[in-house]
Amino acid sequence: MREFLDSIPLPFAFLAALTLGLAPFTPEPHIWEKLKMLAAGTLARPIDIFDLCLHAAPWILLIAKLITLLLPARDA
Repeated sequence: MREFLDSIPLPFAFLAALTLGLAPFTPEPHIWEKLKMLAAGTLARPIDIFDLCLHAAPWILLIAKLITLLLPARDA
């Protein structure tokens, strides 16, 4: 998994999080709307769950990439 994350350029992960992760930008980012639905317990429709996964994926990728940059590589 670390090899996969190392192969992804950091600017690409950052750009993906800012574009796909926040799109559409108005009236509020989809990820924010879906997180509010999740907190309220109203995230029940399959399309909403898929939408949350779709918009959260770039953020998860960016966080994982940043963690691999901060942690030293372990020797096998």
